[in-house]
Amino acid sequence: MEHFIAGLPKLELHLHIEGTLEPELMFALAARNGLTLPWPDVGAVRAAYEFDNLQSFLDLYYLGASVLIHEQDFFDLTFAYLKRCAADKVVHVEIFFDPQTHTARGIPFEVVLGGIERALQAGEESFGISWRLIMSFLRHLSEEAAFATLAEAEPHLARLHGVGLDSGELGNPPTKFAGVFARARALGLPVVCHAGEEGPAAYIWQAINELQVRRIDHGVRCVDDPELLRYLADTRLPLTVCPLSNVRLKVFEDMGQHNVLTLLEKGLCITINSDDPAYFGGYLGANFEALARDLGASREQLCRLSLNAVEASWLSLADKARLTRDIRAHGACHDALPG
Repeated sequence: MEHFIAGLPKLELHLHIEGTLEPELMFALAARNGLTLPWPDVGAVRAAYEFDNLQSFLDLYYLGASVLIHEQDFFDLTFAYLKRCAADKVVHVEIFFDPQTHTARGIPFEVVLGGIERALQAGEESFGISWRLIMSFLRHLSEEAAFATLAEAEPHLARLHGVGLDSGELGNPPTKFAGVFARARALGLPVVCHAGEEGPAAYIWQAINELQVRRIDHGVRCVDDPELLRYLADTRLPLTVCPLSNVRLKVFEDMGQHNVLTLLEKGLCITINSDDPAYFGGYLGANFEALARDLGASREQLCRLSLNAVEASWLSLADKARLTRDIRAHGACHDALPG
């Protein structure tokens, strides 16, 4: 199974680039930029990666991001992630970045975007990994702040592929951002939204009805609403599920309790992703391995999850057809999948 997973072509649709900041790179960037971190060494940082909930993670996440100052820092961060993608047979990524995390510290929008974009271009050239880039708003901030960020982004719209909403979900429902999402859609940007991770199923309905999202990020609380489950199965509106993240943040007590395969078998368009892998114990390959090891996922189910990611991606029809062929041709996928 490990060999099968290693060779299975994969796509990642829910990844926060700031969440790929490994402690080793964090310390290297801090030294390069003359900063002092509140931990004595890499081991102390890793010891801090025991989270009670989403907020306890976010506190550390924003502190770690403070070492990202120059365009080269953002390049190094992103290219390091793409190297790991290449090792995991990830062939396409659609990643989030949080400009407000950086502009609030005085880092220009262009510096952030420039470094990430340059690395994505280099990764495509070096590893053949195609990509899309999604700008996310921080939901614990105001909608006015999101409007200001969107205004900053407007000169760069040709370099962005969509808009998302992340950060602390509880108390920050999607409806809070209905106005700025309407503006983003009017500018031609497709939208996605974190919903139904710690927040209730009602937040997923809000994301669907009020934000008009193309995908739901997380969405595991959909099981609390039978009507929502039917809607998601009927429409195939994708859910970008992050299993290791959900366990590390106590959405589920352990992987054995995770509902991802149940949702898959109910006909939902479930995809597998790593979220913030430097903090949550594994990149995309490790998430697939956890499904096989802890939930008994079959090769056929893993193939379907990868095919779902092709369906849910923002690739062209020609690229989707090519990747579908590649996945179906891989090992047991050829024998296990119908058609």
